[in-house]
Amino acid sequence: MSSSTYKEFQWSGPAAGNGDSGVGLTTAFMNIILGLENVHRVCDLGCGNGYMAGRLAELGYRVTGVDASESGIAIARANVSQATFLRTTIDSTLCDRTEIEPFDLVVSSDVVEHLYRPDDLIEAASSVIKPEGRILIGTPYHGYLKNLVLSAMGKMDAHFGVHDVGGHIKFFSVKTLTVLMTKHGFRDLQFSYYGRAPWLWKNMICLARKHL
Repeated sequence: MSSSTYKEFQWSGPAAGNGDSGVGLTTAFMNIILGLENVHRVCDLGCGNGYMAGRLAELGYRVTGVDASESGIAIARANVSQATFLRTTIDSTLCDRTEIEPFDLVVSSDVVEHLYRPDDLIEAASSVIKPEGRILIGTPYHGYLKNLVLSAMGKMDAHFGVHDVGGHIKFFSVKTLTVLMTKHGFRDLQFSYYGRAPWLWKNMICLARKHL
């Protein structure tokens, strides 16, 4: 499926975890997805409350959202009837445990930075992607210049806050995310960015293809 435009998605569920920045980031994902050829079945790994899955389903993609959160899946099921949602852990056994058919595309937005073992997400994605299928993964951007600016402005402690329950526990640069992706057989990596000024971006988005 490919198109250059889409209608505005009407979201009736709780906005927590989305907000203006989250909506904008999802739109950045959508713009990339709409430019991809031969994408019909999509898996949203770490789908949360189902916001992105809902936007994709409204466009006619066949979407399965996967998340370990009971409350997140409950919200998704209550608000997005066009997609399928599975509550289960995300790891390399995902395909075997759920017996879901391989997907043309796996998307995952702001999930990998929350995992003690980021490989779990990439292994799960690889297990459910068709040969030569693609993954679109987003995570907050970190780089030398951004960290220098944060340090110079005295904002390092606030940015890398440690007092909240949960939150980000991994901080990726283009280099380290590239290492993670290629380690699991993904190739043809293409990076795009969202938010703020160049080299101070909020997020980076990596599109890659599963190598045979």
